[in-house]
Amino acid sequence: MIELLVALAIIALLISVLIPALSAARGQSKSAVCAARLKQLGQGLLMYAHDYEGRMMPAAYTSNATVGTGPPVYWWGTNAALEVDHTKGFVWPYLQVPLDADGVMECPQQPWGSYQPQGAAQQVTSTYGYNGYYLSPAHTPGWSFAIGNRPWQQASTVRDAARVFAFADAAIDLGGSLPRNSALLDPPVLYQGFGWTPNGSPTTSFRHQRRTHAVHVDGHVDSYGAAQAKITSERFQIGSVGDGGNGPHYVPDWRDW
Repeated sequence: MIELLVALAIIALLISVLIPALSAARGQSKSAVCAARLKQLGQGLLMYAHDYEGRMMPAAYTSNATVGTGPPVYWWGTNAALEVDHTKGFVWPYLQVPLDADGVMECPQQPWGSYQPQGAAQQVTSTYGYNGYYLSPAHTPGWSFAIGNRPWQQASTVRDAARVFAFADAAIDLGGSLPRNSALLDPPVLYQGFGWTPNGSPTTSFRHQRRTHAVHVDGHVDSYGAAQAKITSERFQIGSVGDGGNGPHYVPDWRDW
């Protein structure tokens, strides 16, 4: 009996040691998958720019003048009342993957069911945010009314492309029991036409053990820890990289506006 109890105690001890290690390994695996998916999105952006005289991909076309009578077209697809059509997205010709719960557009660390989906169809869109605020100001929903006069960036005009985010882990805290996904990478400071004011809901998500992954405009992927960030939602670990300003990762020329 004593030998059996000793054996059980050893097994319990081994389990207690192994479980955290297995959990960390699982998290590292998801982190690697996320980085690979962001790399694919970055490559899609560069291929789009190559085909459109260097111009960065629009975050969305939402007006009737540009989309006719159909639903708004976003970088990831269209979002009508009953369905999402990923084949209409601007990235589709370069990254022909479906929008599904474990697809390239979704971060494995924020799986379907762990967030509240945005959009009319309440279906999978993306848990990665695009930096349209800087890259395509006139075609970034929610903000274009204030920044639509800013230049639509080209690959050659992006200031410090190795540090400017193209896509990154994203989510938004709207007060519910779950975060909502966000396909826009909203910066920490917003332009109001006459000056800048702090954004109470920036959308960079630090969901990889308090780290966020981002693909930059030059195509390389890097990660940033919450120690390098300003967190505005502690419960969901959402905020922005840096000390609360827009440079150098979100809007590098923001002080010149």
